[in-house]
Amino acid sequence: MTEAIENLVQFIYEPVKEDLDRVAEDLQGLTAQAGLPGDGLLTQAIGGGGKMVRPAVTLLAASFHDHDHKMTIRMGLAVELLHLATLIHDDSVDNSAMRRGRATIDSLFGRNVAVLLGDYVFATSATFVCDTGNVRVIRRFSETIMELASGELMEHFSAYNWQQSRDDYEKRIYNKTASLFCTAAESGAVLSGTSEATSQALNNYGYNLGMSFQIMDDVLDFQGTEEELGKPVGNDLLQGTVTLPVLLFMDRFPQEPVFRRLMDGSRDESDLRQVIAMVRDSTILDDAMQVAAEYRTSALAALSGLENNRARQSLEALTNYVTHRRS
Repeated sequence: MTEAIENLVQFIYEPVKEDLDRVAEDLQGLTAQAGLPGDGLLTQAIGGGGKMVRPAVTLLAASFHDHDHKMTIRMGLAVELLHLATLIHDDSVDNSAMRRGRATIDSLFGRNVAVLLGDYVFATSATFVCDTGNVRVIRRFSETIMELASGELMEHFSAYNWQQSRDDYEKRIYNKTASLFCTAAESGAVLSGTSEATSQALNNYGYNLGMSFQIMDDVLDFQGTEEELGKPVGNDLLQGTVTLPVLLFMDRFPQEPVFRRLMDGSRDESDLRQVIAMVRDSTILDDAMQVAAEYRTSALAALSGLENNRARQSLEALTNYVTHRRS
């Protein structure tokens, strides 16, 4: 991480650092309380040092109104646990051996354990949401679990489908990624007791931030290095996941022989690696980053009517981080 990015991250987290530290402490405390069988099972799952972006969004969104910090810390913990549960299941579905440079639960303990642990973490996240006692937040959280699962199913059934549309892709990444950003932002706002207009503005912010975040993930899958990504470059495409860079490349160069082979049913790794190389050597990644930047602009617009306080400045800075990060 460059010094400029480190400074940006510090600026983003500064207004909620104390509460975010509490979320991290509570997260680590779960490993001692869980009493799960298996040597270090939960520690391995949550010990990867994630960026805590989603709970930070929850805490920042709550900062537009005086509120009970205990409740928003609880919600931030629930949001991060839900994110971790999706990663555990994700790695199992994708047969991923590494995540953030660490061995995955699937690679260490097998798929059955990974699925069961993911279920355990999902359920644990729900208990913390229930602690808020807010029916609206509980319902939205439940809907998000449905959307996340739907996104994973859509990704599975659209694998190697070279005829899917941009709308198909956007629906999938909303379910898989942006839905949780929406919930992270809206739940923080609702639990703070702010106005409905502010809650909806922050939900809109979360949507656009989440869409931008996933598109940048899809760009980095081609653009990053294995060291930065913690997985092979082009891993998504090698798994058959068709992302925005590939869709844009196919639109621009539909007559490429490699695409004709793929359309005819080829799943040959050499063909997939050829597509990865062609995308990396073109201007397509710049085009995809421009789409991410458009979502970033919409995220900033969603904040424009809110009080220009320190939390808003952090949320605005977060949009810059999302479109400039390397992992």
